[in-house]
Amino acid sequence: MDTRKKIRPFTFKVDFQNGKISNPDTHIVRKLSSMKGQYSDEKSFNEMLDKKDCILYEVYEKLVPEIEGELLQGMSIVHPGKVGKEYFMTKGHFHSILDTAELYYCVKGHGYMVMENPEGDWSVEELIPNIVLYVPGRWAHRSININNTEDLVTIFTYPANAGHDYASIETKGFRKLVVDNNGTPEIIDNPGWK
Repeated sequence: MDTRKKIRPFTFKVDFQNGKISNPDTHIVRKLSSMKGQYSDEKSFNEMLDKKDCILYEVYEKLVPEIEGELLQGMSIVHPGKVGKEYFMTKGHFHSILDTAELYYCVKGHGYMVMENPEGDWSVEELIPNIVLYVPGRWAHRSININNTEDLVTIFTYPANAGHDYASIETKGFRKLVVDNNGTPEIIDNPGWK
């Protein structure tokens, strides 16, 4: 059966102020406990987790068939906060189909997108409102909120059949970290990168 016949044109509203989309098909909530091993300061991580399993980020998506030719879209909200000196961030991922690109539009807040590819290249791009970021295929990517009081909100779209490879990042981490150095974000080498 051709799944394309099942989908029809649709619209959704973006609430820029509150960082939500209307009628999302999924709402993913990532708590601190889901980020075990991703922060370099394990002591601070464990102390925070003992106090509260706080929400680090949320993702709202509008789903389409996960087939070639369709585009999945949604909104990512990274809340403000830090684990030790590292800012709250997303898990980060490669796409399962490695050559798949993704597009981000920053709606609100201030942050960075940390990226790297299997060949060892890396990049860190600033995210501020009205910035559009193109993440090429083969590049893992992670959103980081460097604002102490405001959410980092981005809208994203990518081919619906791309999939997510979180395991590679969970195993190795990213080559670079963004840390708070006396109130200023600083990009450093990840001492725990494998």
